[in-house]
Amino acid sequence: MTVYFHEEDLPEGVLAPGPVAVDTETMGLITRRDRLCVVQISDGQGDEHLVRFGPESEYDAPNLCAVLADPTREKYYHFARFDLAAIQYYLGVMAAPVFCTKIASKLTRTYTDRHGLKNLVSELLGKDISKQQQSSDWGAPELTDPQREYAASDVRYLHAMVEVFRGRLEREHRTGIAQACFDFLPTRALLDIEGWDDKDIFSHEA
Repeated sequence: MTVYFHEEDLPEGVLAPGPVAVDTETMGLITRRDRLCVVQISDGQGDEHLVRFGPESEYDAPNLCAVLADPTREKYYHFARFDLAAIQYYLGVMAAPVFCTKIASKLTRTYTDRHGLKNLVSELLGKDISKQQQSSDWGAPELTDPQREYAASDVRYLHAMVEVFRGRLEREHRTGIAQACFDFLPTRALLDIEGWDDKDIFSHEA
């Protein structure tokens, strides 16, 4: 298991065919204000790749964008809504089709309100990950080893968790509704970018 670090783009041909786990690190939670700093990606074969973008980046990353935009590759996320918006806004591609473990958790783990990645990895896989670096400075000139390990751990376990959740969704007869939610996520991300992030357009209320 190796964590590879790259500047501004992913080297060509480093990922095996098939689905990829994806996550992002940004300067904050407001997509249009808080720039994209790191994209983490893994093919589930044991290695993770971190692509860092500098403060003056033009986000010209053709190799990474080709993988993210590939309609034949399913992308695994935890809270895909945020990552899809950040990738679309800064890299200009919609990184779909999608499987979101947070949505799958909320549809199947109705016995708890704890749907964070750390909780899922612990319960489903018996592993422990640290979230200590979650609020650190991802725009710093140098990323520390703990930051790199944190970023890598965010995609390290997604392939295994997706397989668990596919089984649970089927068991609870919620595979169809989950897929409908996943299919809507690109539109939800576009709504967030356009300023509708705090509005429930499906609500009867004004």
